Amino acid sequence: MKRLICILLLVCTLVTLYGCAKSNEQYLRIHIRANSNSEIDQNIKYKVKDIVVTYLTPLVKRCDSIESVKNVIEDNHDNITTIIDSYLYDNGFGYKSSVTINNEFFPTRTYDNLTLQADYYDAIIINLGEGKGNNWWCVVYPPLCFTGNNVVYKSKIVELINKYL
Repeated sequence: MKRLICILLLVCTLVTLYGCAKSNEQYLRIHIRANSNSEIDQNIKYKVKDIVVTYLTPLVKRCDSIESVKNVIEDNHDNITTIIDSYLYDNGFGYKSSVTINNEFFPTRTYDNLTLQADYYDAIIINLGEGKGNNWWCVVYPPLCFTGNNVVYKSKIVELINKYL
């Protein structure tokens, strides 16, 4: 009997997860591309990531939709570019950044318990200089990298299964 209940709960979980899964249109990703693969350009990429995450976190925290996040990015485009370019200039780099929102292909990526399948996603694209180096990416909305902590997704059905096993 326990086995049958577990199987039924598992099937219900899979049906629920499949039916409620977010499409790639409900995610806004961020992609920061380093100027090159030199050690210094790679280090700067991570510094820029920290600056951008710090700047955007309080702004996107208030957003309740992907459209509202896009509006925040558009409204703050000049500020974002200025902050990045000032940092690059202050640290002696002869290149600038470009910041756009594009729809681009991303490979499958898992963030803790969330897996985003390979597909095209809207993303904030930040190119540093030529943007030809290794990159960093994450999810802006729903806020995954912009919360100050890791997001944990919970399932009541999985909790029930674990309770009765």
